[in-house]
Amino acid sequence: MLREKLQHKNIILASGSPRRQQYFKELDIDFSIQLKEIEEIYPNHLKAEEITNFLAELKANAFNDLNEKDILITSDTIVWHENKALGKPKDYQDAFAMLQSMSGKTHEVITSVSFKTNVKLETIFEVTKVTFKKLSDAAITYYLDNYKPFDKAGSYGIQEWIGLIGISNIEGSYANVVGMPVDKVYDKLVEFTL
Repeated sequence: MLREKLQHKNIILASGSPRRQQYFKELDIDFSIQLKEIEEIYPNHLKAEEITNFLAELKANAFNDLNEKDILITSDTIVWHENKALGKPKDYQDAFAMLQSMSGKTHEVITSVSFKTNVKLETIFEVTKVTFKKLSDAAITYYLDNYKPFDKAGSYGIQEWIGLIGISNIEGSYANVVGMPVDKVYDKLVEFTL
């Protein structure tokens, strides 16, 4: 449906995330993947969606050679827990500590998505609240050993084993927790066809 409307546009997804790439395939639109190495550093005073907005825009601004047909899409996700951003874990111990800290508590998963053309840059974000039941150290160890979620913000994937056995409640977009608020991305892409 959207594919025909966007046929005169060149959609570029600047994300190495297999989950985001899969979502774009499922949207049934033509797109290409282009990646640029970015040092993901943000100012310390930023909080919550300010961080993801900043990083999504930082990634978008690495692309300066867009033409009028291009729509560049960049994204960033963090887990926001107890007033702290949890990104991808540094190592096994870091991942274990993150999951332990979220056990029995509610955290927020925040994703920002930037849309850049040759004339403008727009950023949207989504916040989803996720509650873990109490996780045993054995469950956390089993998950880390078998699923190795070291490329994921907050050290977990909701679509994996830990999500099935450990998450007791979710408020908001499930797709956002996987890596992108697809409904909002779709609506924004529709706007480009109007």
